[in-house]
Amino acid sequence: MSIAPLAAVPPAPRTAPAFRGRIGRDARSGHYAVPHRYRLHLSTACPDGLRLAVGHSLLGLGASCPVTLLPPVPDCPGGGHAALRPLYEASAHHYTGPALAPVLSDDWSGRIVSTHTPDILRDLDRFGPDGRARLYPSGLESVIEAVERMCAEGIEEAAQRAGRAGAGPSERAAALDVLLDTLGRLERRLDAEQYLADDRLTAADVELWVTLVQLDTVHRCHLDASAVHRIAGHRALWAYARRLAARPAFGRHLDLDGIARRHHGRCQGLEAAGAAVQILDWAAHAADTSDASHR
Repeated sequence: MSIAPLAAVPPAPRTAPAFRGRIGRDARSGHYAVPHRYRLHLSTACPDGLRLAVGHSLLGLGASCPVTLLPPVPDCPGGGHAALRPLYEASAHHYTGPALAPVLSDDWSGRIVSTHTPDILRDLDRFGPDGRARLYPSGLESVIEAVERMCAEGIEEAAQRAGRAGAGPSERAAALDVLLDTLGRLERRLDAEQYLADDRLTAADVELWVTLVQLDTVHRCHLDASAVHRIAGHRALWAYARRLAARPAFGRHLDLDGIARRHHGRCQGLEAAGAAVQILDWAAHAADTSDASHR
């Protein structure tokens, strides 16, 4: 799969994560791969938390790397979680920033390994035994990275600009054009293939699926009905999203109520006509969040 860069959408500045430790196979690395040593702390109402939850399930790491679920809406100023404060304070002397999720922690030391989702998912992919299916297969790294860029720049950022309160009509129209162009390129790929890369399920599919969840449950609320109708017209793309949602590793992690609460707690935009035009019935595949025993 060859994907040209999206030159029309400059990458947004990102705040450097507080912790960027890595898990390796060599015991001399400090953080080496040992079952039951590491733990994920995440909220599936958060896109990064949902990515990790889906990847964790696909990799079958429930027994060797437990998950601690956090509330959908952070309970501390700055978007932090009170439950993560001891980990942050143990990991950085006089830490004053917000205790953000997701976090990969080391139960042996009681400290944080990483707060950087792409690194965490790649390390989890190497965590299990050799010979099993991988989310980052050798030879497909460039394809997966291209999909990650398309999702971040051509869908997530473009959708935000297309629905931004106060944006002028020309700005919104240009952003919508970028969004529709990106969806169209993915549509053409998925019209002929079941998955994005080499006809196998990879991290590229996890990335795109979570991005489509956000597009329909969050960004749709700030777009007009005409824009949502054009987005929904990519039938192969949304059929693909529906197929993945039907798989337990994907759909059971959907916390639609939590996503809505998180969105309303953070968003300062105005609701538009597209809010009433849901593209997929995500609730048909979402877990009953009153029973988190499967997480």
